[in-house]
Amino acid sequence: MSAPKRQDTRKLFENLSGHGKSIAVLTSGGDAQGMNAAVRAVVRMGIYVGAKVYFIHEGYQGMVDGGDNIKEASWESVSSMLQVGGTVIGSARCKAFRTREGRLQAALNLVQKSITNLCVIGGDGSLTGANLFREEWSGLLDELLQKGAISEEAARSNSALHIVGMVGSIDNDFCGTDMTIGTDSALHRIIEVVDAIMTTAQSHQRTFVLEVMGRHCGYLALVSALACGADWVFFPEMPPEDGWEENMCQKLSENRADKKRLNIIIVAEGAIDCHNKPITPDYIKDLVVRNLGFDTRVTILGHVQRGGTPSAFDRILASRMGVEAVLALLEASPGTPACVVSLVGNQAVRLPLMECVQMTQEVHKAMDEKKFEDAVRLRGRSFENNLSTYRLLCNRKADSELPHVSISFNVAVLNVGAPAAGMNAAVRSAVRVGITEGHKMFAVSDGFEGFYKGQIKEIKWGDVGGWTGQGGSLLGTKRTLPGKHLEQIAQQMALHNINALLVIGGFEAYMGLLELSAARDKYGELCVPMVMVPATVSNNIPGSDLSIGSDTALNAITDTCDRIKQSASGTKRRVFIIETMGGYCGYLATVGGLAAGADTVYIYEEPIDIRDLQGNVEHLTEKMKTTIQRGLVLRNENCNENFTTDFIYQLYSEEGRGVFDCRKNILGHMQQGGAPSPFDRNFGTKVAAKAVQWLTKTMKESYKGGRVFANSEDSACLLGMRRRAMVFQPVAQLKQETDFEHRIPKEQWWLKLRPLMKILAKYKTSYDVSDSGQLEHVGRFRAKEGDPSTAI
Repeated sequence: MSAPKRQDTRKLFENLSGHGKSIAVLTSGGDAQGMNAAVRAVVRMGIYVGAKVYFIHEGYQGMVDGGDNIKEASWESVSSMLQVGGTVIGSARCKAFRTREGRLQAALNLVQKSITNLCVIGGDGSLTGANLFREEWSGLLDELLQKGAISEEAARSNSALHIVGMVGSIDNDFCGTDMTIGTDSALHRIIEVVDAIMTTAQSHQRTFVLEVMGRHCGYLALVSALACGADWVFFPEMPPEDGWEENMCQKLSENRADKKRLNIIIVAEGAIDCHNKPITPDYIKDLVVRNLGFDTRVTILGHVQRGGTPSAFDRILASRMGVEAVLALLEASPGTPACVVSLVGNQAVRLPLMECVQMTQEVHKAMDEKKFEDAVRLRGRSFENNLSTYRLLCNRKADSELPHVSISFNVAVLNVGAPAAGMNAAVRSAVRVGITEGHKMFAVSDGFEGFYKGQIKEIKWGDVGGWTGQGGSLLGTKRTLPGKHLEQIAQQMALHNINALLVIGGFEAYMGLLELSAARDKYGELCVPMVMVPATVSNNIPGSDLSIGSDTALNAITDTCDRIKQSASGTKRRVFIIETMGGYCGYLATVGGLAAGADTVYIYEEPIDIRDLQGNVEHLTEKMKTTIQRGLVLRNENCNENFTTDFIYQLYSEEGRGVFDCRKNILGHMQQGGAPSPFDRNFGTKVAAKAVQWLTKTMKESYKGGRVFANSEDSACLLGMRRRAMVFQPVAQLKQETDFEHRIPKEQWWLKLRPLMKILAKYKTSYDVSDSGQLEHVGRFRAKEGDPSTAI
């Protein structure tokens, strides 16, 4: 793969050299899926820049014990660990490191190997310990010098210790980052169990009470409740008021009366009531049985949540953070404070470690003092948004409690384009938020085709029950554009008195919204607020870094690549050529390649010639002559009309003869199917809720003379995630950002991940680090943050 051309305006990391430096990486505290991906990224990036990299086995205990626990890492030593859960270098609780004597011994072990750069992957306790170690470092060296344990030269050459942290914790309980490594994988485990339980619960009309992890933080409970549409949720930051038992039983009873055959109640292990009394699953079960007589079962998930393969999200997050951590260590000076690499929206940032730790401790203090609203605010915007969306969706109001509005608005929802997992979660969210806001919601079947044919009917609260976990599009979706049927669509808008449109879909939805807004001059019925929510596996919509459905597709690609690679276990050396979907957009191939550990990824956005192919084959052949047994090559379906999947397969087969053999796979529509991932359920739910709230505001502002009239450019918008925030952008303004011929945005953020993927595959390349290196402050960055839905 050819390296991108250098630009003088960019800050390139080639100027950062690791020669003469030693970096050690350790995992500490509770294990989390994705830790291995972070270790792999640190090792490979460190070796790439010329540094020596060491594993510290068994966390701080290994640092104190020294000896074989501190071993130099090689490129091959982290091969095939990307897909492994837990931490292969081990983690242990260490009492000795809490004492000065233990830290003194640890300092001696590091100095003996000239290690002055430490990358710590763990929770707030592990990171606090690392910061204390750094603060004591010069004093520890002085003491070792006085004892004659080290020479003056050793003390001088190892005078400063640099620390960078990455947060590995399934609880997502660390302030300053939207997501910690392991959280998304834990959500996958929970949702897999909930989806399985739902089928048996439905068969027997049962109530299930599930306990999830989260002794001090309710993130897992809250987000899994959002993602599965639970009837009730208990977690530490939101203790229920007195009388909650009666309220919960009433809601469960109402749901059963509404023809719902099952109830799901999710409880965090640290759930409490407003008097600080624990709320246990058994207590809830006894309560439901006693008051309602429902057949009720308890399931405690326990350590299942920590186990298993890391999700695509966690692999990408950990890989990005690992590379960023090495850059932070290379740029550190003696006065640089210990920092932690965080994720805000869709951007990696560096924050002072102790500011994050102090804010995390403030959360615990607020909860101890029963200031629960403060605790939620301190948790950060992502947590706050999840909670407010849950409250919007799950507190169904009786008709008498709905907001009294002098005028009732009619809002239509439709899916357009190819199906994408998470569309149904978005529709459910839109319908319920709309009803809560006093609107009458209408569902349009089969996209714009159904619209002009009049397939429009009112949709009620109960009609969308159980939709979050369903794949595909339950409303039905078609690729038909509205351009040729504008008159019939305008007639249907008038017939049903539609005051606003929510379009959930892919590139056809974007094109459709452009056509509708352009026709407003001719058809007054189209002069209503319109908003589009991107939903397509290809992630090719201008104006948004992410789209609903792409995370599920990435997980399908990653899981399949894992299985394909494992299929060659025990055989001779083998290379797999795998074709992915995406049209002309290389997002799935590139980010899937990063998550699966691909050697090469071919995409349309980065043109290739025969010399590139030859270089890639030679590169892979050299790798296969080492201990590496398997290779992975991904090709986007439209990357090149002549260099087809067959051509690349035959080329690699011929050129690799005698070194490796080849197999090819075309993944096809399996990337579009399946149950939506927790990320897509949550993302779809929150984005659609935000879209409906915007429609409400815009309809009220444009209601004049007894009707809604909106024909300005900013009343037809696309809601997308841009770096750190969710932004409403007029579709007319996005036209100049669009390559309509190839159905892709002209600029795509993920192309910056390609050099990172190449580096981890041992290619020499140019890497733009212009976005890196800015140490921000927690308070300031939170104010800027906008409204990230969660991210990659």
